[in-house]
This record gives sequence, structure tokens and C-alpha cells, in this order.
Amino acid sequence: MSMTVDKPDSGVTDLGRGEVESLFAQRLAEAFASLGCFNLAVFGKTGVGKSTLVNAIFGTQVAETGLGKPVTRGLVYYRHPGGLLGLYDSEGFETGTSGDEILAGLRTFVGDSRERPIDQQIHAAWYLVRWSDRRFEDRQADFVRALSDLGLPVVLVITQVPSRDGVPHPEAVELAAYIESLGLPLRPAGRALLTNALEDPFTGAPVFGLQELLDATYLVVPEVATAALTAVQILDWERKRQAAKKIINQSVAFAAGVGAAPIPFSDAALLVPTQVTMIARITAAYGLPPDRSRALAAAGAVVLTGGATMAGRYLATNLLKAVPGGAVASSAISAGVAGTLTRAVGMSWARVCEYALGLSPADRDRFLAGTGPKDLFMTFLRERRKD
Repeated sequence: MSMTVDKPDSGVTDLGRGEVESLFAQRLAEAFASLGCFNLAVFGKTGVGKSTLVNAIFGTQVAETGLGKPVTRGLVYYRHPGGLLGLYDSEGFETGTSGDEILAGLRTFVGDSRERPIDQQIHAAWYLVRWSDRRFEDRQADFVRALSDLGLPVVLVITQVPSRDGVPHPEAVELAAYIESLGLPLRPAGRALLTNALEDPFTGAPVFGLQELLDATYLVVPEVATAALTAVQILDWERKRQAAKKIINQSVAFAAGVGAAPIPFSDAALLVPTQVTMIARITAAYGLPPDRSRALAAAGAVVLTGGATMAGRYLATNLLKAVPGGAVASSAISAGVAGTLTRAVGMSWARVCEYALGLSPADRDRFLAGTGPKDLFMTFLRERRKD
């Protein structure tokens, strides 16, 4: 027996499109909430390049788009609307608020925060030094030590470092060596990291050192914050892919359990909750803006309407005919078929998320607002037929 299904058939399941969309919205909210929040504190003098560095790694103007709330003297907390990133931003030392005053407020804040959930605590601190200052003062060293004494893992970053042919400016290297010689409690391994977050079109100085800074940050954050960090950072795509792969593998195993006793196509709606949850978790893992993710969810719900999904039915009837007997055995979805369908859906959806995240904000908005996600999803799904 063979059949071809290229369009969703609302008559094959008791789950209507509205119900699937509602389920997706619920699962999406749960997926984002489960990621928690990565909280980063950034310190350094005015003009050191704090915003530029944060934007280069997280791809967003946190202080401009987030809601700023003073948490102690000299320290403002910005929570990005997406909810995955919190930024503690300090005033520069020369603005009239001394380092001692900031530290006094921090001691109280950090002490109080230990009674709060871990996703409301500071997970890492970046201390920034501008290479062109060509010096590192005693009070800066004392400030770093004090941050460490508060239990904050401190990553020291030398910013705006020019380089040529992959070799950083020798005076920046010399400054880093001097700072490292002080034996400060820096992470990782007492090192000072050299970075340049913005290409200089005049001198041609390239961007460099950002991946090393991100890797160092992963080494110091608690495990509970790594999922949020992976979702919100825009630098390391492989970490996002690995997070999506883990979600897909878990969903495949669950779907295979659903199909442990072969189920007929008419009962394929049993797979819908598993696949909806998987797609929601993948969307969150890639860190797509939640509001736009809901637009993407609406397009995805079209795909998910009918049977296990329109995609699942398409695969089962058109992509999985090469099984013993030449057709889907007895028109039933077995554990193997259920797992294969779910993996195909998950991998295709991950590619859609990655494509959307790679667009400029304006292009991403246009893409998510139309039929682009659904169309691209089906394109990727058909490509898997060739595998």
C-alpha cells in the first residue's frame, strides 16, 4: 500500500492547527524558561570598549534594548528582553564613583544574592583593560583581587589590541605579560587575554581573540548557566549545533518508545507532542528572539498539523519506501520509523533556526513573519530524502 501526502490533512487527527499552535507556544515558553539566564558583570574604565565586546559575542545592544535597574551604587543590571542574558555594567572609575564604593556595594549585593536562585547570581566577571593605556595600575590590581575575594571568577581582557598577520601589537603582549607576572587570581590559569572586538577599517586591524574569551567564560560559569550562555552567544555555532543534537537524540529515543508497538498512520498524532516539544526546545537552544520565535512557531504549526506531522507523513510515505518489501510495512509507524521521522524533523528544523539566526535583524524579522520558515523547512526535509 502506498500513498502520497504533500499537504496537511486536517481530517486525519483530533489535534487541530490551533491546538498544535497553542501547544507549541506553551512548550516554547517552557523551553526558554528552562534555559535560565547567564549573568555577566563587566568592569573597566570608560572607553575601554565594554559595549563593543559584549555586542560582538552576544550580538545585541543589551544596555539599549534591556531594562536597566540600579542594583547597588555604581552598578546597573540590564536584563535583555529575551531573558537569556543579564549584564551588570559598572560605571567607569573616572566618573566620580570610586572603585572602593563599587566594591562596597558589590559586597552587600553578592552576599545577599547567595540566598537567591543561582540564575539570579553573577556567574562571571570580565575586567577590561585598554591596551593603548599601556599601563595597569595598583588600584586596578587591587580591584581584581577584591572581585575574586567576593567569589567571582575574573577573566581579564585586554581590549582594542591591533594586530598584523595574526601577531598582536608587541606592546599589548608586553602589557599582558606584566599583568600575568603580578600573580592575580585570574581565570583561566592567571592569563590576560588579548582581544579586538571591532575591525578597524582605517588600519585594517582584524577582529581576534573573541573565541578564546568565550571559551574562558565557559570554563568558569556554573553548569546551570551554560545552556543560557550557549543560546545567547552568537560566536560559536558548533556549541549550538551540539545542544540541538542532544535535544534531537532525546526526542528520537522518546519517539521510538512511542512506536515500540507499531502504530497505524491514523494514530500518528501520538508523535505530535514529542515533535512539538523537540522543535520548541531547538528554537530556544538557538536563542532566537522569543517574540519572533512565536512567529516562526505559527509557521511551524502549519507543518505540524495532521498526523505525526505533515513532515512525518511526507517522510513516511515518500522518503521511507526503501524498507523491506518496498513500502512502509503494513502502513504502520514502527519504533525505527518513528525515530527516523523525528530525527528528520529535528535536523531540518535546526537548519531553519540556524538560517534565521544568521540573517540581519531586519531580514530575520521579514523571514519569520512570512512563509519562509515553513518553505525552508520542507526544502531541508526533502534534501534528507537524498541521504
